[in-house]
Amino acid sequence: MTTSRLYKKTLLAVAVSSLTLASTQATAAGFQLNSQSATGLGRAFAGDAVIADNASVMARNAAAMTLFDSHQFSGGVNYIDTDIKIKEFGGPVGTGIPDTTNSSGTPVPNIYYLHRLNDRWALGAGIYSNFGTKNNFDANFAEGGPAGGAAANFGGTTEITSVNYTLNAAYRINDQWSVGGGLDIVQGSGKLQRPAAPNSNIYAVDIDASGIGLGFNLGTVFELNEQPLRFSVSLQPEIKADGDIKLAGGLVDYSNEKLLLPLPSMVEFSGFHKIQDTKFAVHYSLQWIGWSTFESLKTDAGNIDSQYQWKDGYHVAVGGTYYLNDAWTLRAGYMYDTAAQDQITSISVPDSDRQWFSAGFGYNFKQHHTIDFGFTYLMGADVSVTEGDGLLTATTRADAILAGLQYSYSF
Repeated sequence: MTTSRLYKKTLLAVAVSSLTLASTQATAAGFQLNSQSATGLGRAFAGDAVIADNASVMARNAAAMTLFDSHQFSGGVNYIDTDIKIKEFGGPVGTGIPDTTNSSGTPVPNIYYLHRLNDRWALGAGIYSNFGTKNNFDANFAEGGPAGGAAANFGGTTEITSVNYTLNAAYRINDQWSVGGGLDIVQGSGKLQRPAAPNSNIYAVDIDASGIGLGFNLGTVFELNEQPLRFSVSLQPEIKADGDIKLAGGLVDYSNEKLLLPLPSMVEFSGFHKIQDTKFAVHYSLQWIGWSTFESLKTDAGNIDSQYQWKDGYHVAVGGTYYLNDAWTLRAGYMYDTAAQDQITSISVPDSDRQWFSAGFGYNFKQHHTIDFGFTYLMGADVSVTEGDGLLTATTRADAILAGLQYSYSF
């Protein structure tokens, strides 16, 4: 089993975590993606900022790296299969458009290494993803509608992708206090295309840009009489992306400008409690996401200004872990996640309150070697959408199935 002080303790945490972007469909509020590990996936990420069962904990709380008694390696992949349904089209340009379904599957990898220098210091590095969206409409979308397919430019392609590279350090001050922090290097890109008509190679909007931003995270762990408290903070940068930025079929070119992509921060309170004289533990999280920072997607010169005006959101998660024996660990969890969209809604980035139903297990198949599996069914809700001041109305719903596999080694 992974060497950690975790199994003796009750853990509580507060975390402000960074938001990054991943190359997959959005599977939480806005374009948030919870996919840092298969272990977290198997418990709906309940208590994930405090449960130090492998090196992936640095993605939530760098200070928790002091809880390990050995070096740690962990790597895995989560596969996300998303199903987006858009139906009940209406409005002047929407009436008569048939229901449409956009589905895709995407693997999202992660890898972490934690180096324990001594009883006081630990260093860590990781590559993972936190957020993203990908919603591509068929080229003939809106062909069956009125006004010569005028609704086509509400569909098109919407993709936001990124990778988060993190470098962290943690220091144990004494038996009660530890602190940690690190640098987040976020490589992000965005692709936004809106065709002028169905099956058209002329785009009303055509953006393909990428860039790098720098952020940081800070954290602390407090342990009192075997009752730890953990806190962490991280701030995410605004990404300034360079690339092709064109309008009206390329007649207007703003490629000399930078596309600004603001990323919100998160505050998370997590807890873990190992029930004495049993093999069972309970854990929970409450996370706040500052989506109100995502007011618009625009260039630094203001020539393009696509309004979003999202609102802050939150999710609450509860879970349980059963330590069956030295080889097997069983997990389950539930999460309720609120939407980021407020008054402005969109068929290109469908959003709603969501529920996570998760289960997973870990198998210690050899000393110091562990395989973990996680599975989640994510259930969205029907949302009424209005675009273009009532030109198009519809009902959207996004559901997903997530499955993950993780390998961890302690040495």
